[in-house]
Order: sequence, then structure tokens, then C-alpha cells
Amino acid sequence: MSAALPPAPHSEESHGEPELLTLGPAGDDPCLRADAARNRAKLLDAATRLIAEHGAAGVTMEAVAAAANVGKGTVFRRFGDRTGLLTALLDHSERKFQAAFLSGPPPLGPGAPPVERLRAFGRALLRRTVDELELQLAAEPGPDRRFTAPPRRVLHSHIALLLRQAVPDADSELVAHVLMAQLSPALVHHLTRQCRMPVERLEANWVDLVDRVTRSGPAC
Repeated sequence: MSAALPPAPHSEESHGEPELLTLGPAGDDPCLRADAARNRAKLLDAATRLIAEHGAAGVTMEAVAAAANVGKGTVFRRFGDRTGLLTALLDHSERKFQAAFLSGPPPLGPGAPPVERLRAFGRALLRRTVDELELQLAAEPGPDRRFTAPPRRVLHSHIALLLRQAVPDADSELVAHVLMAQLSPALVHHLTRQCRMPVERLEANWVDLVDRVTRSGPAC
């Protein structure tokens, strides 16, 4: 007999918007010296170009060093290993996206009705996932961490919060997981790369799903 699952956490949502969480060490960027920060940005830019040109498999410490025109030791000192480099890349993207939906302009950020924010959230996350699909897949946590990794918890908490505002009688914790399944990088890869579906179709389906779940009318 399998053990009972622990209750889902509520702390991020109970008093409003979830707190911004990141993958990297807290306070890392502000503590960097100006030259170190420039070096870090240069290396991340080089790694981003390599992913765009060759996929995540093309991102090695040696390749990043060559693309950034620095010594290999500089890359290792800054990121530790390849996993640390990929984590830093995803962390940078996570910070920008979290800032957009937690404090950016509406309808993605505060100020719009919850259903409009849900529609905008899914569309924005789908576009972001398609744009950096190789990185998202390379950094996807294993099954034991897929639903507990801090960035995933922030996204889930945000959706659950908006669902509670839009549909107070729904089981927002479980419905949020159902909605998140539509935004999985693995599913986006299957639909866009293997099934050749345009991202516009995925966005339209997200809006339709949100409207059905929240019993809303057609999106404007």
C-alpha cells in the first residue's frame, strides 16, 4: 500500500500573490562586482546563442568559453559545471517571467480581472516555452522533483490564486495542476515539434480551457 500524499502547501498563496522564487542562490546577482557581472552576462549570452543554434546538447563548458572568447576555467569558476550553467540560464528567464506576472503591467500582471490574467498567463508561458524549448527540456526536473521545484510551485500557486478569485467553489489546488499540464515543456515539445502544431493553436486552446473551467464567456 502506498503512503498517503502530504497536503499541498498553501503558504505562498494565503495572503495574496506568491513570493518570487528563483533557482539560483538568493542574492547572487546583486553581490557580483561590476566586472564579474559583465563576465557572467557575457557567458550567459554566449550559452543562449549556442542553444539557439545547436540545441542544449551544444552547450558545453568548452563551447561556451570559446563563444565568449574567455578561458574554460572562467566558465567553471562562474558556474561550477554544465548543470550549474543551465540552471543559471533558466534562473535568469524565471526571474524575468515571475516579475512580469507578479508585478508587471496587466493583463499578465496585477490590475486585470483574474480570468483575463489566467488567459494572459498561459499565452505568455507558452510563448516563453516555445522560445527556449531546448533549455526548458534540458532543465526539466526528474519525477521526484517535478512538482516540488520552486519555480513550478510559484507557477502553480499563481494559477491556484487566480482560480480561487475567479471560481471560489472550485478545488483550485487540483484544477491548477490540470491547467499546468497543458503548459508542460514535454507536451509543448510533442505538439509543436512532433505534431507540427502552431503555437497559436495551443494559445487558443488554453484560452478555451480557461473559459470552460471558469465558466466565462469568449475571450475578447
